[in-house]
Amino acid sequence: MVTPTQDGAVRRDPRRWWALGALVASMLVLGFDMTILNVALPTMARDLGATTGEQQWMADAYVVVFAALMLPAGLLGDRFGRRRMLIAGLGVFFAGSLAGSLTDDVTWVIAARALMGVGGALVTPLALSVLPSLFAPDERTKAVGIVSAGSTLGLPLGPIVGGWLLDHFWWGSVFLINLPMAALGILACVLLLPETRDPASPRVDALSTALTASGLGLLIYAIIEAPTRGWGDPLVLATAAASVVLIAGLVLRERRMTRPMLDMGLLAHRGFLFNTLAATLVMFVLSGLMFVLPPYLQAVLGNDALGTGVRLLPLMGGLMVAARAAQPVVDRFGARAVVSTGLVVLAFAAFLGSRTTADSGYGFTALWLSVAGAGFGLAVVPAMSGALATLPSDRAGSGSGLLMTLRQVGGAIGIALLGSLLAGAFRDRLDVTGLPAAAADTAGDSVVAAHLIAEQAGSAHLAASANGAYVHGMTLALLVCGIAALVSALLAAVLLPGTTAAPRTGSPRSDVAPSKADARQ
Repeated sequence: MVTPTQDGAVRRDPRRWWALGALVASMLVLGFDMTILNVALPTMARDLGATTGEQQWMADAYVVVFAALMLPAGLLGDRFGRRRMLIAGLGVFFAGSLAGSLTDDVTWVIAARALMGVGGALVTPLALSVLPSLFAPDERTKAVGIVSAGSTLGLPLGPIVGGWLLDHFWWGSVFLINLPMAALGILACVLLLPETRDPASPRVDALSTALTASGLGLLIYAIIEAPTRGWGDPLVLATAAASVVLIAGLVLRERRMTRPMLDMGLLAHRGFLFNTLAATLVMFVLSGLMFVLPPYLQAVLGNDALGTGVRLLPLMGGLMVAARAAQPVVDRFGARAVVSTGLVVLAFAAFLGSRTTADSGYGFTALWLSVAGAGFGLAVVPAMSGALATLPSDRAGSGSGLLMTLRQVGGAIGIALLGSLLAGAFRDRLDVTGLPAAAADTAGDSVVAAHLIAEQAGSAHLAASANGAYVHGMTLALLVCGIAALVSALLAAVLLPGTTAAPRTGSPRSDVAPSKADARQ
């Protein structure tokens, strides 16, 4: 804890770096949770018999809950104690991970993922909010950077760790790996962290939270169910309409509140709106690609789980290298040019990837993955920085929260929409001629299921058809990504502010740099 002495000096707690290490462990496990799951999905589809839609829910259950609860979770910590809520979040994440490892039913895995989303939503905003009580200002920037790096490191580590675990243990091990680090975080919070709170923080708006969770959840449900039921199915139409009503109600409620939880009025700032659009699109494409790529690498190209994880590294490497190089390029050419260029590079990579065939091999895939990663990195850092730099000084906190929430929503919709597009195209293109009705229906569930049926039936034709059908669906998903990125690039080039006005009270400011925590989200 940081405490002043009688002569005004600062007394530093010698245990603060140990506490920081525990926070890093907590953020690391959250950082690689999504990438480690994506590598595990083909194995889970095989062992649990999960359809593509159920795999989408395994990934999206966490993201939907996380997006809906992140802002109210931060307010709970402010009002009732950040250490207390951080411990609660780690405990919930621990319980969800344990439950996920013990079940053998798809529905309960999805429920466990949702519970983990509750824990993640509590941990993410609070892990950084406790740092001011541990570190003096001269050490705080370094501490924030270390915690943020712990989360960022999860991007390349997740696929490798997940692949190694799946090659040596059963699929539940990708959940069990969370337990020791979550337990370490809980112990460190109990022994090392002081309690802090802000009684003056806004109250938690339970109705807005419910509208966010239910509206987003119903939207994702409609998108995921549409390929199976049909877009004209009454249930799909009803849930889609209900989601529109709930989200519209959320927007109207937030616009009328004096201190809204989601400050929708910030979208009136042109710079904030279009930078946020760019950052959200990057999350849409990245999350969708991370969902559709592992089955291609594992089922179509025939790699094991570890090989699949390693083969995702060009995407992560390109992203991390370009993200580090983005700021000097922005200083020279301006954010508008760099964001637009990054989106164009991303569009080019997606269009290039759409030329992939079942016989292309990994070399071509590695090429366009590296280019895609570079596009991600060039676009996302200046877009997020530019979004926050346009905000009035008294609304920087709410703007950061809205930006992070919209990015998570983009990720959830990316998994749902691109996954559903692929699932529908796969089922339509798959040739199941000669198979019994039950086997044909099962083969259409996923490329993994089709390969299992082909192995049981001794049908090389079905396996080849499954590979071709999956690559066809992936091609359509990549074309959508490319078109969306290109349209966003044009909007950014035309509508993003070219220069930033000098800061003044109550007006958009140029001196607000996003924290590394914001960039990580």
